[in-house]
Amino acid sequence: MIRFLAAYDTPDDPEVFDRHYREVHIPLAKKLPGLRRYTISRNPAPTRDREAYYLIAELDWDNETDLQHAFQTPEGRATADDVAKLAPTDKVRTMVYELEDALR
Repeated sequence: MIRFLAAYDTPDDPEVFDRHYREVHIPLAKKLPGLRRYTISRNPAPTRDREAYYLIAELDWDNETDLQHAFQTPEGRATADDVAKLAPTDKVRTMVYELEDALR
C-alpha cells in the first residue's frame, strides 16, 4: 500500500475551512480512481514541542502507480487544485510513503 498524507495547520477561518472541506473537498477526493481508504483525523494533541496540526488526511492506494494515475485524471487535478482553495502552501504539508505492517 502507498499513502498520501496531507497535514493542515490551523486555518485563518476554521468554520469556512471545515465547511469547504466537508462539502467540496471530500466529495472531490472520493472520486479519485483506485482510492482504497480515505480517513481524516481531527483534534490531534501535540506530543513534542510543535503545535499540533488542525486536520490530517490519509488517502491509500494499492501502489504508487495507482496513486500517480489517480492524480493525473481530471478528478485528481480537480482535487489537487482544490487544496489551493482550502489552504495556502505554507498551511499544508503533503507527503507520499509506503505502508509496512510492523506487527508481522
